[in-house]
Amino acid sequence: MNQISNVLPKIDFFSLRLRLTIGIAAFSTLGLGSLAIWTSWRMQQILINSHKYYIQQIADRLPRDVQLYSEIIPPEIVLQKAINNLTTPNTFLWVKGQDQKILAKSPNWNLLSRATATELISLTEMSSKPQINQINQRYFIWCGGTISVKGQTLGKLFVVQDVTREQKMFTVLVQNIGIASILVITALSAAIAFYIKRSLQPLRQLSQMTEVISASDLPEAKLYLDHAPTEVKQLAQTFNMMLSRLSQAWEQERQFVSNVSHELRTPLTIVHGYLQSVLRRQNNLTEMQKEALETAASEAERTIRLLQDLLDLARADSGYLHFRMESCLLNDLVTEVVSMADRYCDRTMTIESTNQSIEVIADYNRLRQVLLNLIDNAVKYSDAETPIVLKLNQQGEEAIIQVCDQGYGIPLQHQARIFERFYRVDEARTSSQGGCGLGLSIVKTLVEGMGGSVTVRSRLGEGSIFTITLKIKN
Repeated sequence: MNQISNVLPKIDFFSLRLRLTIGIAAFSTLGLGSLAIWTSWRMQQILINSHKYYIQQIADRLPRDVQLYSEIIPPEIVLQKAINNLTTPNTFLWVKGQDQKILAKSPNWNLLSRATATELISLTEMSSKPQINQINQRYFIWCGGTISVKGQTLGKLFVVQDVTREQKMFTVLVQNIGIASILVITALSAAIAFYIKRSLQPLRQLSQMTEVISASDLPEAKLYLDHAPTEVKQLAQTFNMMLSRLSQAWEQERQFVSNVSHELRTPLTIVHGYLQSVLRRQNNLTEMQKEALETAASEAERTIRLLQDLLDLARADSGYLHFRMESCLLNDLVTEVVSMADRYCDRTMTIESTNQSIEVIADYNRLRQVLLNLIDNAVKYSDAETPIVLKLNQQGEEAIIQVCDQGYGIPLQHQARIFERFYRVDEARTSSQGGCGLGLSIVKTLVEGMGGSVTVRSRLGEGSIFTITLKIKN
């Protein structure tokens, strides 16, 4: 059962290849099977009909011979002589009188077994039309008639032909035809499956090409199929036109985000500066005014950070996000990040690291921004009394930085999407905490831009672990 379960999931019962193979194989099976059945039936009809015709000829001729020669020879002698003349090794004739006594019979009855001969002799009636019957696993064609001499009924004629050998040969022939048909159908199905697989190869190539196209590949993405059917080439051309339209739309969207972010950041920075300036001279402000200005400054600062994130993402999409790659000592960087985070929140933060110095090639400021984003994320989604742990170690040629919390955790179905832009696991909680769904997207963009990777491992109620992997300096 395990082997069957391992094989069955690999079969796509809704695939075009399987449907075409089954459909064509079914029609082929139906056609060949019908031809084989019709051929067998027709062969049997020809075989049986020839024997029936022969038996009918004997049943018609013998009474005429007896009638003809009975005028010069006694009927009993004529009857036996006529039977002897028409007897063949597989043909048996006999005549019964009105008292059911045998008047004459073929001399070859010793060729039959006693049981079969007895059962045949015991027959009292036979149809005037040839029929096939089975006696003791042997097949016979027989028919009957009446013999009259000078207007008087002499007796009943019985004509039987043994067709067992022909019937067995026919059965073997039918079996061979059946086996040959099965082999032909199997070979034909395999050939059909192979042909369909080759015919669908351009579609699979088209699917593989489109599968790897990402948003960054849209401007240069083109699908080329040299040796493909006309319909598939037309489909590829349609895909290319669609990719071109998507590329234009994507470029317009990126340009719009970049322009809006750039244009809004400057006036908001000015507004934020004025608000801070007013708050520094707060002696003439009432508590209500002070609270309103602090709220406005906080929202302005959050909006500026959002615009900066959007601008960074737009630059990354356009290939204009530059990194200042230099040698960085991760031990000092992690210590600095924890010190900066301690100034803005009262959470307990610890560092778990080996005494070994770990040095990588990265953009120091970008990497610091990544760690601050991850710490900010851990602070937002964990209780205030739980600690946040930063782990730093080296595994082979890679440096590993982990930001661990004991927060709410991320459901498994959301873990694959949390690095997407504007994606939020819990809309209500994120909105209440000021999140916009860009922090982890920025983290992924910056880390991958420095040649590293970031992953997450989380369980509900146990917390999350974000892991950054970077190449160490050789």
